[in-house]
Amino acid sequence: MPVIVNGVELNDADLERELPLHADAGNPMRHAITALVLRRVLLDEAARLGLAAGNEEGAISALLAAQAPAPEADDAACRRFYQMHPQRFMVGELVEADHILFQVTPSVNLDMLRAHANVVLQELLADPSRFAEVAREQSNCPSATVGGNLGQLGRGDTVPEFERAVFALPSGGLLPHLLQTRHGLHIVRVTRRIEGRLLPYQHVAQQIALALTAMSRDTAWRQYTKLLVERADVQGIDLEAGGEPDRVYGGSAA
Repeated sequence: MPVIVNGVELNDADLERELPLHADAGNPMRHAITALVLRRVLLDEAARLGLAAGNEEGAISALLAAQAPAPEADDAACRRFYQMHPQRFMVGELVEADHILFQVTPSVNLDMLRAHANVVLQELLADPSRFAEVAREQSNCPSATVGGNLGQLGRGDTVPEFERAVFALPSGGLLPHLLQTRHGLHIVRVTRRIEGRLLPYQHVAQQIALALTAMSRDTAWRQYTKLLVERADVQGIDLEAGGEPDRVYGGSAA
């Protein structure tokens, strides 16, 4: 069924150009169609308001600037963010970590793998000195050859769920439960911590202001775009089913 927005059918050529931009999405075709719907809705509204521009991107930018302005973050908001998230402004913070990976693959019975990994974990909690030996025997990570050692890790070096776990552990700490990430199940320990230092507020104030202003802008654009979609006559796709009205148009206007 064709997708029609305000009486105009989406162009197949536009869809072919848009599709590669969403190759990493869970449903590339749906994401591409959604992006084109949002773009069409925004352009129609810009035309209705007489916001002329040299090109479509300019028209969308003019529309969002006029109809969904966002205030710039003030100093008080920036200081609150700085105080609430000090870990984001640490430099030089490192951990030396080891892990044992039980990789999850399509052919693996996850319940059985988890049960086995838990048995291994309990044995290591009773005798942590065997960690390197067990890593060489059990881990599905290349680090198994060096006893599970991952070397020094800084923030941003690993997937977020792994980072949160290792940076929360004390030196010599062995996580008392399995850690599940997109790579599988992990037994994790930290052998050494190198404490970082907190950057002074003055050094990061502008960075925080830009980030908070961008967040405020994105929220305003998302809410405005959702309102336009709700008002539009969209046929051939149920945007509410996938939560797409909450997405912000991601072109050069963003």
